[in-house]
Amino acid sequence: MTTLSARFGLTAAATIAALALTGCVANNPAETADKTITVDSSANDCAVSANEAPSGNLVFSVTNSGDQVTEFYLLADDGLRIVGEVENIGPGITRDLVVIVQPGDYFTICKPGMIGEGVGKTAFTVTDSGADLSFSGDIEAQVEAANANYKSYVKDQIENLVVGTEDFAAAYIAGDDNAARALYAPTRVFWERVETVAESFGDLDPRMDLREADLEDGQEWTGWHAIEKDLWPADAEAGFAAYDQSTRESLASQLVADTNTLYSNVQELEFTLDQQTNGAIGLLDEVASGKVTGEEEFWSHTDLWDFQANIDGARVLYEGVRDILVEKDAELAATLDAEFEQLQSLLDAQKVGDGFRLYTELSTSEIRAFSDQVNALAEPLSRLTAVLVL
Repeated sequence: MTTLSARFGLTAAATIAALALTGCVANNPAETADKTITVDSSANDCAVSANEAPSGNLVFSVTNSGDQVTEFYLLADDGLRIVGEVENIGPGITRDLVVIVQPGDYFTICKPGMIGEGVGKTAFTVTDSGADLSFSGDIEAQVEAANANYKSYVKDQIENLVVGTEDFAAAYIAGDDNAARALYAPTRVFWERVETVAESFGDLDPRMDLREADLEDGQEWTGWHAIEKDLWPADAEAGFAAYDQSTRESLASQLVADTNTLYSNVQELEFTLDQQTNGAIGLLDEVASGKVTGEEEFWSHTDLWDFQANIDGARVLYEGVRDILVEKDAELAATLDAEFEQLQSLLDAQKVGDGFRLYTELSTSEIRAFSDQVNALAEPLSRLTAVLVL
């Protein structure tokens, strides 16, 4: 895929460079003890213990009292953009979302089953505590540099996604299915590396990446996976009818348009330390919820391309804050280093040329090994934000 980067005149190595941070976070940790808000996510509600909190470090401690895996979101004032999220909360499990919140209006919402519009959407207000939420001295400069470097990385990935999507769409519209199939997985890696950023733009993510299994009644299905099914009809259900030319053109054109909208949106996007660390956690959640189960690429079976891309993105985010983590908790840094390496070793064993084996070619023991290692990485990674921010 070097030709895609070349067409933008970009060097991936420059934007993936380590986002160095040193020292420790000066965010008044003594004031965070009473800034924990409990959330009870049930089958039909999302009960938040308070609807107001002062600005600064905030912890949402989310307990799943339902019988489905759930997720919790803190949304911006438009009710669409995601400010923070915690996913894959199993029944009876409690997980924390740690965020640095600015004064303003927000919404909280839970999503039992991790699909649909969610339940219990409630207004949430952050008042001005007067606390200085900025970093100081060298730390401030290092954090600003890290955030700027990650923004450059995101822009690089989306730029490559724009070019790749245009080539993919052109092949699909022209009926060159072999070329479209060859472009499908290598192009999607640019999306998967920054998937949690794309998810922050409200309904743009479902328009581009919704799986058929997650469709709601009456919902229009568009995006990558709608096209995927048409390109791999042999793996579709019996009686599946190939799309006509008009449908192909409509799906491909909208995908290109939505990708360009995503590119426009990220131009003004700014990042914070907690967004970076929560992004790494979110990308591993994406692996656990779809890639390691083979549910993401249901017809093409190219899940390992996505798997690798999610890990690439998570590792870029982790490496960007690793130096500060070493200062705060060297043992956790060493654990994360080892778990990332072990997971990468498992992925490397499945590589074939520039790609990977199909998910359907993996043995039960290989799938189990992936699942076990994802879990082994998920636990220490889930503590990253709290260690750095609180």
